[in-house]
Amino acid sequence: MDTTAAVLYNKEGYDTGGKKLLGRHSAGEGFLKSLVQHGTADSLYCCADSEATFKEFCSRIQPWLQQPRKVRWISTDRPDLLSQPGTVYRPDPALADLVWGRRFVDQRAYSVCGVTHTIATKYVMESIGNLITAPVQPWDALICTSNAVKTAVEGVMTEWSEYLAQRNGGKPEILVKLPVIPLGVDCSAFPQGAEAVEVGDRQRQELGISPGDIVVLFVGRLTFSAKAHPVPMYIALERAAQQTKAKIHLIQAGWIEDPREEPDFKNSAQIFCPSVNAIFLDGRNLEIRVNIWSAADIFISLSDNIQETFGLTPIEAMANGLPAIVSDWNGYKESVRHEIDGFRIPTLIPPPEACLDLALNYHDGSLNWPTYMGHTSLATAVDIDACTRALCQLIDNPELRKRMGENARQRARKIYDWKVVIAAYEQLWRELAEIRGSAPESAPVKAGKPPYPLGDDPFRVLGHYATRTLTNDMMLSLGAIATPELLRELQTIWFTSFGQDRRISVKIQIEMLDKIKQQGAVSATELLRCYATNEQESAYLYRTMLYLVKFGILVIGNG
Repeated sequence: MDTTAAVLYNKEGYDTGGKKLLGRHSAGEGFLKSLVQHGTADSLYCCADSEATFKEFCSRIQPWLQQPRKVRWISTDRPDLLSQPGTVYRPDPALADLVWGRRFVDQRAYSVCGVTHTIATKYVMESIGNLITAPVQPWDALICTSNAVKTAVEGVMTEWSEYLAQRNGGKPEILVKLPVIPLGVDCSAFPQGAEAVEVGDRQRQELGISPGDIVVLFVGRLTFSAKAHPVPMYIALERAAQQTKAKIHLIQAGWIEDPREEPDFKNSAQIFCPSVNAIFLDGRNLEIRVNIWSAADIFISLSDNIQETFGLTPIEAMANGLPAIVSDWNGYKESVRHEIDGFRIPTLIPPPEACLDLALNYHDGSLNWPTYMGHTSLATAVDIDACTRALCQLIDNPELRKRMGENARQRARKIYDWKVVIAAYEQLWRELAEIRGSAPESAPVKAGKPPYPLGDDPFRVLGHYATRTLTNDMMLSLGAIATPELLRELQTIWFTSFGQDRRISVKIQIEMLDKIKQQGAVSATELLRCYATNEQESAYLYRTMLYLVKFGILVIGNG
């Protein structure tokens, strides 16, 4: 009998050909292709709702079959047949329905395995919470793509377990396994060696980039709320251009999801990095997505959003031998080794409960998911000074770029190549089978506890994503570019003024700046005392402080 997994198949979860290209689509397609190419089982299993869907699966995998293999269909209405592969794999965390279905057959018949991508949505949080009440077993697993994700998942499950124990009695317990296995990349899919040099030279020539110029590359969706707000990156690039005197080209290869953001991305580049040549390319184009890396000297991704959990593009940059400048945030903390493969830039978030109103309004539907993410993005700051220093180091030192890039390339091949990752999946499925053969089956809101454990303040659940959390003893002083005029300029740009109705007024912000200017530095405690009279105003003020830090108007000193 094979020890493998039947793939629960729906094209949307495994296809990068749609108009909306998301990280989970790339990860799903990469997983399926690599399971076909590198999986060791004699047969491939597809769990699908119809023969038509199964035939689509067969057509999808046909180009990837390197040797003849049996491809078997298991209908979704015959869960008893899943004992043949031994595991069913679903490309998300929504495992509850599968384990309830298994209960009608035999709980020892097979394992259920899922994987995390974005975890902060209401749907995913509820799916994670359902694993506490659903009949999961010790031979089931939810694969976490990073330790940062595992910490968040364990935190949510623990809070939900404790609430249920308080409500109904019983002992809190997490049964499902939470192994950490990263997403993968196909390192061989990108140009290497002389081919990479040739491709890079051609790309530069087509874009009008001289051989001695510096190319900084961002790849990913162009959205401030769900990927990375570009303005801190723009500010750092302009500072680096001024300090190094280098001719810098910033290539942003992606696609703009919200039409409102296109003029902001382009106009704010002219405002905040006028010395840098900003180039925008459609990253949905396969040729661009594969080849643009070869034209770059440095990769940058200052992710500052709660949707990101792992981050494939830094891994792709590593596979292409590029040094990476990334924010010290979620899964980036594990993929890019600071000062070895590149630089991780410190991040700062508000303290827990400063965003509880956002959690409430996301739960009740008055905030949708993109708006909810937008508010949290604007309250997350990435250290612009540290980013500038990292850029300058890499721009001024080609040997450092080469050394870090080669370190990154070796790390990608050793840890993140799909051949390695699929082997880890298969090893997990074997371990689950062993466990399956022997393991037994199995009120009032408290102070400091979330009112709804599956919809908590995002910066409490995900507080470990950041380098530091703002504390009341931290001192704030004016940044080098702090002026009332700049503050007003920020209000004229949609995605830098975003969420103003959830911060203190611009008038009060200007009063704060005047106070700080007079005193030199003011503690967060003092600002709260002067400008916040209740809990909601305190929450808005915390976010306002981080908003001003985010754009360099305020800087954090030592308390």
